[in-house]
Amino acid sequence: MDLYTINYIKSNPLIYQYLRVNSSWYKELNRDSSSLKEVEKEAREYYKLTLPDRLERFSHSMEMISTFMDVLK
Repeated sequence: MDLYTINYIKSNPLIYQYLRVNSSWYKELNRDSSSLKEVEKEAREYYKLTLPDRLERFSHSMEMISTFMDVLK
C-alpha cells in the first residue's frame, strides 16, 4: 500500500473503522489503491451515512415528534 493511501485511511476515522470490521479490503487496497473511493462508498453505506439514510432518519424523527405532540394534546 502506498504512503498516500495509508495516510488517507488514518486521517479518515470512518474508513479506518470500516477496514477494521471488513479487513478483506486491505488485500484489495494493497493490490490497487485506486479502489479507495469504493471503500469509502461502501463504508458510508455500511454505517448508513448516505443521503437516503439520513432522510429516512430525519423523517422517522419527525414522526416521533408528531406522535409525541399528539399524545400531549
